[in-house]
Amino acid sequence: MQRAALAWRRAGKRIGFVPTMGYLHDGHMSLVRDARRRVGPDGIVVVSIYVNPTQFAPTEDLSKYPRDLKRDYALCRGEGVDAVFLPSDAVMYPGRAEGRYSTYVQEERLTLGMEGASRPTHFRGVTTIVAKLFNCVLPDVAVFGAKDWQQAAAIRRMTTDLNFPLKIVVAPTRRESDGLAMSSRNAYLSAVDRSQATILSQAIAACRQAVKQSSVPAAELKKAVARLVKTRPAGRLDYVEFFDSDTLEPVTTVKRGSHMALAVFFGKTRLIDNGRL
Repeated sequence: MQRAALAWRRAGKRIGFVPTMGYLHDGHMSLVRDARRRVGPDGIVVVSIYVNPTQFAPTEDLSKYPRDLKRDYALCRGEGVDAVFLPSDAVMYPGRAEGRYSTYVQEERLTLGMEGASRPTHFRGVTTIVAKLFNCVLPDVAVFGAKDWQQAAAIRRMTTDLNFPLKIVVAPTRRESDGLAMSSRNAYLSAVDRSQATILSQAIAACRQAVKQSSVPAAELKKAVARLVKTRPAGRLDYVEFFDSDTLEPVTTVKRGSHMALAVFFGKTRLIDNGRL
């Protein structure tokens, strides 16, 4: 991968990169299309497919994470992706199985709350693998989805703090026709859970409406979201937070322009969503 990337750079080609864990859908393809627009028809678009073990806790769904490489390749081919990078665990974490791998990248401020609080080992794995993928693909621009807002903020901070010479783009969340954010984990949902999972986007819409005319205490809105989620018998609220879009600092008073994020369990499936109010 590095040899190919260096050759493309020597030839004067710009490289656009979309890192994924596979089981691709149109949300991923929208990131691919964004990358293509940014590097142009003569540029190179690379998609990585790697289910990263270090961002999963032992109790999480690493072994069951959905995979369909044949379909992934077909989608990438249809969008004109130039290369798919499909590394192995042995390549990305040499010696880890034997306890010899010992270098990680950790952002220590933006990743403390929300996903970081619910999944304490998650972000160290994310920033480590993204840093490694950047060093393999050597992109000029990398495109991430806004659905994982905290992740995108952490990656942007890592890129700045560690002087990676590339631009980070955060593209809008792609949604199903009923508002559910596109996610590979949606494949886990039963028909009943799927019908109730729209409560995440509905909660964002309700909060957006609540602050349309005036500010509202965050504690009051959190209680309202909890009540709303309880109207869906299959749903169980993990967290809801209101914060500044850039710093991710929590706000005590929510107003137009504040950001919110929430995570809801449906059975063992955990879905996340976020939005600017």
